[in-house]
Amino acid sequence: MPRVDLPSSHAPPRRAPAKPSPADLSSESATEAARPDPAPAHRATPSHRAPRRLTFVTGNPGKVAELAALLGPRGIEVVADGRGYPEVQAASLREVTEAGARHLAIQLQPPFLLEDSGLFVAALRGFPGVYSRNALDTIGVVGLLRLLQDVELEMRTAAFQTDLAYVDPNGFVHHFEGTCKGRIPERAAGTGGFGFDAIFVPEGQGRTFAELDAAQKNAVSHRGRAVAAFLRHLGEAATP
Repeated sequence: MPRVDLPSSHAPPRRAPAKPSPADLSSESATEAARPDPAPAHRATPSHRAPRRLTFVTGNPGKVAELAALLGPRGIEVVADGRGYPEVQAASLREVTEAGARHLAIQLQPPFLLEDSGLFVAALRGFPGVYSRNALDTIGVVGLLRLLQDVELEMRTAAFQTDLAYVDPNGFVHHFEGTCKGRIPERAAGTGGFGFDAIFVPEGQGRTFAELDAAQKNAVSHRGRAVAAFLRHLGEAATP
């Protein structure tokens, strides 16, 4: 896993492992090399316990509500931080959150979370994908439906994807992905949710995300699956 450099004032009181080189920070192969020495004493430090309070960097109150509902039952309080970060133009959601984590590490004390999601529509060659936020702000739900007006219903397959990045107390960045497959209906339906929820019907459902209640959506959504992977990680990290 890569590690972001933390200012000295943010460094937790511990005996740190050797600092990765710049090449290590961007390399998938650096995951094991950058991992701290798993000695029993190190596993027992607070940095390896599940945090009781987590900052979630986002300006989207809907995402905050969903994350709070998913983490609250595990005793983790979610605190919203709307400061934002530059969303780089990248080929993947992971690249966006990785750049965001690096930017935030110089001003925000870990642990914290950030997330980027996108709607990938097969008939549009994956558009809007990583550009979903921009597409929502420009063409919106109506515009996306218009792009699909000549596409038959059975060809309107799509997937919501998310990359949830967790910067742990030691400055290491962990990524958790979630995908929810589904389709785009002919018209928007529902008043719940946010973003493109009103035009996405998840597999196994006859209703859009916007027609499902919060618990139903979280049980099948891309974000719910990413959070489930994150919680598994916390459980494994806390095991001596």
